[in-house]
This record gives sequence, C-alpha cells and structure tokens, in this order.
Amino acid sequence: MGSFICQLLTIKTPKMKRTRTILSGLIFFLLSTSVKAQDYKGAIGVRFSSKAALINTSVSLKYFFDEKIAAEGLVTPGDPFALGLLIEWHQPMLTNFKYFYGGGVYAGFSGDRRVGLHGVIGVDYKIPSVPLNFSIDWKPELTVAKEFSFEPQALGLTARFTIK
Repeated sequence: MGSFICQLLTIKTPKMKRTRTILSGLIFFLLSTSVKAQDYKGAIGVRFSSKAALINTSVSLKYFFDEKIAAEGLVTPGDPFALGLLIEWHQPMLTNFKYFYGGGVYAGFSGDRRVGLHGVIGVDYKIPSVPLNFSIDWKPELTVAKEFSFEPQALGLTARFTIK
C-alpha cells in the first residue's frame, strides 16, 4: 500500500499535481490540529462531486454508531444510477471540526454495470446551535468489475441537515 501511495504521489500529470497539492495541504492541516468532537447522530443532505466519479453528485445519509465510527450511504440518481456505502472513522480536530477517513464499496446499475471499492479522506464541520453540517472530501474509486480502472478525480463538498 505504501509503495502505491508513493507511486501516486510521483505522477507528473497536471491533474495529479493539483490532487497531490490539495491532499498534501489537507494532510498537513489534519496532522497539525486536535480538539473537540461533534455532537450529531445522523444527517441527510447532498454531496456535490466531479462527474468523473461513478458516485458523483449524490444524496448522502450519514449515521454515527458511536463518537468515532459512522456509515455513509450515497445514492447517485443520474445515469448511471449508483449506490455507495462507506465506513468512516472520525477524529476530533478544532472545535466543531473532525477529520475522517475510511473506505467502502459501490455499484453502478444503469447501462454498464460496475462494482468497485472507494476510499475517503476529508474534513467535517458542524455549525454550532444550527442543525447543519458541511464536509469536503477526496473519494477515489477503484472499479474492479466490468473494467479495471482507477478514478482519482473525486473531490466532493457535502451539505447536510443533522439529527441529534
């Protein structure tokens, strides 16, 4: 896994340079801070993402099993219709901020059926005293059925209503 990440970080295409810069800044920010946890149990909203990913602009449903572990379901209603499930580990950062990472599976059902794995790393923010939450993440996809391909162009911004 470490050698794969090293290879990914040495790719010289303009898109990968931009992805590498964003990822490096995010990792630096995540490693340089820590503080308090969020206070919501579940959330529903919309995740806006690049069209290149199979799981792109989606309905997002998030549920916390405990303070650190959450499941996020993603439903992309377009063509192709796609479903994704992520298990995420959340860690406190600044007040009302958490960083998270995890992985899961996805499947596309319209036209060419595709199945694959996706990872996620991001930052989650809960607005105090308002039932709103925002997150920004990188969710690369590895398609393993129908074709074998890797899609790194999967940055997303999510806005959700929270449930205590």
